[in-house]
Amino acid sequence: MTRDPNSRDRRSNGPTVLGDALSSFLRESGIGAQLRHARIFSAWAEVLGPRLQSRAQAVRFQFGELTVEVESAPHMHEFQNFTGEQFRRAANARLGSDVIEKVLFRLKR
Repeated sequence: MTRDPNSRDRRSNGPTVLGDALSSFLRESGIGAQLRHARIFSAWAEVLGPRLQSRAQAVRFQFGELTVEVESAPHMHEFQNFTGEQFRRAANARLGSDVIEKVLFRLKR
């Protein structure tokens, strides 16, 4: 089989377009997904305010579900039973749509 001299072998150590290299890095490292969800994490932190955001940190967003790690069992109880839904609605209002469909609270390890 003869190779087309005009085609580039992606596995070679030759020059790579910077945009292609960056896209590949972001995809393979998982950072790309985190960047896409940064505005969701920011909205959550903003509605909690400085006092609570260190106690209930958003760590994952997937399929409309925001996972939040909480500092202690009493904090988890408070968020699950009393204030979590209020903060979810406020974050969605800040985002301009119902992006966050559900919030899952778990204890920080």
